[in-house]
Amino acid sequence: MIKLGRKKVQTFNIDQRLEGLQEAVEAGRGRLDDHAVERADAVLERAVTRRSLSADHTVVGFFGATGSGKSSLLNAVVGRPVADAAVRRPTTTSPLAVLGSPHGAEPLLDWLGVESRYILDEADESPWSAGVAGLWTEVPQGLVLLDLPDVDSVAREHREIAHRLVGMVDVVVWVVDPQKYADAVLHDEFIAPLSRHAAVTLVVLNQADRLPNDQIRSVLASLSDLLRRDGLDATGRSAPVATSAATGMGIGSVRARIAEVVEGKEAAAARLSADLEGAVEALQESHGVGQPAGVTPFAREELTEGLVRAANADGIAQAARRSYVLNAGKRTGWLPVRWVSGFRKDPLRRLHLQDINDDAKDPSLHRSSLPPMSPAQRASADTAVRRFADEVSEGATPVWERSIREAARSRHEDLPDALDQALAHTDLRRGARSWWWLPLDVIQWLALLTAVVGLVWLTGLFALQYLQIPVPDTPEVEGTGVPVPTLLVVTGLVLGLVLGLLSAVFARCGGRWRARRVAKRLREQIAVAADHNVIQPVEQELTVHDQVGLGLRRATTMK
Repeated sequence: MIKLGRKKVQTFNIDQRLEGLQEAVEAGRGRLDDHAVERADAVLERAVTRRSLSADHTVVGFFGATGSGKSSLLNAVVGRPVADAAVRRPTTTSPLAVLGSPHGAEPLLDWLGVESRYILDEADESPWSAGVAGLWTEVPQGLVLLDLPDVDSVAREHREIAHRLVGMVDVVVWVVDPQKYADAVLHDEFIAPLSRHAAVTLVVLNQADRLPNDQIRSVLASLSDLLRRDGLDATGRSAPVATSAATGMGIGSVRARIAEVVEGKEAAAARLSADLEGAVEALQESHGVGQPAGVTPFAREELTEGLVRAANADGIAQAARRSYVLNAGKRTGWLPVRWVSGFRKDPLRRLHLQDINDDAKDPSLHRSSLPPMSPAQRASADTAVRRFADEVSEGATPVWERSIREAARSRHEDLPDALDQALAHTDLRRGARSWWWLPLDVIQWLALLTAVVGLVWLTGLFALQYLQIPVPDTPEVEGTGVPVPTLLVVTGLVLGLVLGLLSAVFARCGGRWRARRVAKRLREQIAVAADHNVIQPVEQELTVHDQVGLGLRRATTMK
């Protein structure tokens, strides 16, 4: 920190800090406290403008309450009755600039809005014009002194000028008097808010000649205590100075302190550094120090599971199981009763989802005919999203908890349709058939053909006998006495029935396997929908959180 009166200063990387603050403001806009963001915007705007103007000039403003004698003090410091020139100014409300030379200072004074200017080089330096303290013969090059309206003026426009310029000058000189040095307006509205600007602040107890000598020290001590309560470092060379424009007391000390800070050419940078600290602190208070937990694998898994339940993906998986069992029965069931399955509609077709016969259709063109999500399902999805946001934002400050929750719900109107599309786009055809269907179907047809052959044979024998036509000998199975046609009929029917029962068992096992596979694919599609509609907005918000934190770290003074 630059101390008033010290030549050795610490150089700050102002460019890097301004860039960091700009990054934090842009990233945090709409999320951080509006007042803090507005304050940072004002600091950035002032910084850009002030740094584009003369770096060879240092603006020192004299501020004080009514009756503090700041104009008289400025006359005493300069050694000339410059305040008397106020009578010739266009209005009594406009500030007066006192400077050694106008060259290079005009744009700076135009930015400050100071039209009245007193040029010391053009002033009369005859002895009679010098005050009690004498002429200031070694005025620092580049010094600009401002005589300003009262900070507690009854005229609103006067107060507005003081409020505006106290945030723009490079060095602030607070002028107080023994009667009003504890004025609440001055301390609460001006000194306390600028307490971090001790490096470019000088407090002067003017009109000290009105106090008995033994009371000056006690009043200075009381004033120092008030300044410490305001947060202003008031020790060492930054301690308040007792002055008197009437007797010249302390004028030399004021001149020396002003000269040292002006000659150091660091006042503008120190003022800007203090402004940056204030803006960064306000943003940090809003941003907080908490770090959100982030999108962990557990949080991602829990969100997906919650949306799976809300979308009733398990119901679709069970429909896929029933569809598999139905189609397996149509392909491998006992042929005499297989036709019954044809009257049952495929559960997936009922939902307008892909089934075994949809090979020629593009899954991306499907849209399910599932009923819209019920209020209970929507509530379940909202609960899953809210829990996800709570887990992700755990450890963050309230402002970012709210921001992350809002990001998680930013697409909640699109989420139901996204879940419906995830269900419809899931390719359910994989695993809809099994390799064992074909051989079992072939065997079933062979068994039926065997039974039919035997039945036709027996029918023929019965017809010949009925027509009393000689019947040839019917072959028998050796050692059993069972006619071959009878054996064919029995074997075909029994084999078909047994295979039908086995296929039903296989179909149930395969149906459960397919349900698990379908549930997995549905879950994968729902995870994609969750990532696009919930996780990505949250991750973007977490990136913004990190950008704000990084910007604030870059904008923070490196100690």
